[in-house]
This record gives sequence, structure tokens and C-alpha cells, in this order.
Amino acid sequence: MIRPSARFLSTAALFALALPLLQASAQTQVPAAPTQAPAETQIPAAPTQVPAAPAPATVAPVFPKPSPENFTATAPTLEVVNAFLQATWGFDDNRMWQVEGILKTAVDGVAKVVVYVGDKTGKEKPNALVFFALADGKHMIVADQTGLEMISFGERPFADARAQLQERADGPYRGVASKDFELVEFADFQCPHCKEAQANMDKLVTDFPKARIVFQNDPIASIHPQALNAAAYGVCVDKMAGSTAFFQFASAVFDGQDGLSTPDGATLTLNSAATKAGLDPAKVAECAATPATKAEVVASVKLGAELGVNEVPTLLVNGRAVPANIPYDLLKKIILFQAKLDGVNQ
Repeated sequence: MIRPSARFLSTAALFALALPLLQASAQTQVPAAPTQAPAETQIPAAPTQVPAAPAPATVAPVFPKPSPENFTATAPTLEVVNAFLQATWGFDDNRMWQVEGILKTAVDGVAKVVVYVGDKTGKEKPNALVFFALADGKHMIVADQTGLEMISFGERPFADARAQLQERADGPYRGVASKDFELVEFADFQCPHCKEAQANMDKLVTDFPKARIVFQNDPIASIHPQALNAAAYGVCVDKMAGSTAFFQFASAVFDGQDGLSTPDGATLTLNSAATKAGLDPAKVAECAATPATKAEVVASVKLGAELGVNEVPTLLVNGRAVPANIPYDLLKKIILFQAKLDGVNQ
């Protein structure tokens, strides 16, 4: 779900702009695109006109030689922009790009960055990606179908999100206790795409035994009325019996997801799942109804929103947001790439 209030996104947004393969199914709720951006977020056009992107190619595109006239801003540097793009797209062996311009704008400290993006096989149409790097060196603004989005930027664009997760991701987990290599899944028990993603998650547990793989509740109550209660049950199962019991409970809930379509069906499904986890369903239900438990679910949703998680299922790989239900080979490739970038033993 893309929450109307969540306008700060991770670099997963760039995937959608340049990598159609990563536009996986997810639970989303897209607000109408604004007819005009708010005045305080409008960015003036750069003083130098940038040429259009090259025409489609049947072989690897040849980008035009960058003109020195299109490099008028002192920051970010070409090295920083390329480091950012390498961190974002470097896992894709066929992805190619060229920075065509880093231009001053009428706003002090804001630079317009133009990048040509293509595919070495020539199968994809080359395109021009334009974004605005902000003065803090850590954020950029890019336009998508919903308007303007703010995205993490810099040589290490995922570092801040990684640190926040290490500090605040407190859900049940599988794998090791160390947070050096952390995969955090934000999911909704009533989301069918989250159910599909569980096959990927189970494979990750096997393939990455040195990772800490965390489950964070992110129920979308507006379209999944039983998801909040299911999340509360899960919090209580974890409190009462620990992570192993939680994942037994979670597996049973996802398997019986159709039962969550009605209040009565949800009660039966959640009580059955609690029983399969070895707990008294009446005690779990009593715990789930408390304000303290509901507050824990709300805190998990808030964490996701602050990190730019705007749809489920989302997996944050050391802070890097990736749709959790993309093809497994691609998901594994991205995880291996990010682990190498971070210098972690996987």
C-alpha cells in the first residue's frame, strides 16, 4: 500500500523507474496524482537544456559524450552520483548508465542530475532519468506517477535505514542474533502477495544461515480489516512463546488466509493458528485485545512508514528496500550484492 502520508521513499522507487522487472505485485493504494506540486517542493528548471534520451536500440546504446557545459554544480560530484547509481543498480550486469549533467538550479545547493540509462542487450528502450540532489547530500527528489518523491541519496544511500532497523526492528526473527546482516520483512497477514512471498522468505532462511531475518507487522487496515487483529495475535504469540512459535503461527495464518475474509472466520483462523503454535487461544486473544499490544503493532507500522515502506511485502536488506515477492533468483542476487557492498559475511 502506498500510504497518502508517506512521501519519503527508499531507493526502491528508482527500481520502478529503470528496472521494469522489479515492478512486482504488491498491496498498494495509490493516491491521485496532484495537478500541481506544492509550492514549497517545486524545483526550478535548470538553466541549461539537456538533450533528449537516445532512440531505442537493438544493441547496447551509445550515449552521447557528456558536455562540460552540463556540469555547473559543485555538488554532488560525478563520483558521488556514480557511487549512488552503482549501489542502486550494480547488481544488474546488463544495466548501463552515463551521467550527462549535474547542473545548478535557482535554488541554492540543489542540483539537477541527468542520467542516461540503458540495457547492454538493447532489449530495453534507453531513457533519461532526471532527479534533483538536495543540499544535505543525503536526499534527492524524483518525479513518478504520483508526483514528487524524496529518496535517500549519497555514496551509501541505505546506511541510515540500516542503522534505524538495527536499533528499532524488534519483531520475531529467524537466524542469528547479530544484526550485522539483517533482512527485515514488512508484511500483512491478510495480504495475498505477502502470502506468496513466504516461499521466498523460507528459502532465504536456508540460503542465508548467517543472516537475521525479522518479521515486522505492517497491516493495511483500510483494505484488510482483519489484518490488525492478526498482527496483534502474532505479537502475543511471540511474547508468550518466542520466535519459533511465532513462525509456526504465521505459517498457519498465511495457509488459512481465506478465513480472514470475515470476522467470524478470522477468529477461527487465528485461534487455530495459536493452537498450532502450542498456545491457549483464549489467552492469546485476551492479550491481543489489550491497548499495549495494539500499540506495538502501531509502532511497527510507524517504523515502516518512517523508512519509506509504502507497500507490502517489502524486504529491507541492510536498509535496502526490495519487493519481497520478486523472482527468487533476482532477490537472492540483490541480497548477495548488498552484503558484498556492506562487507558482511553471508
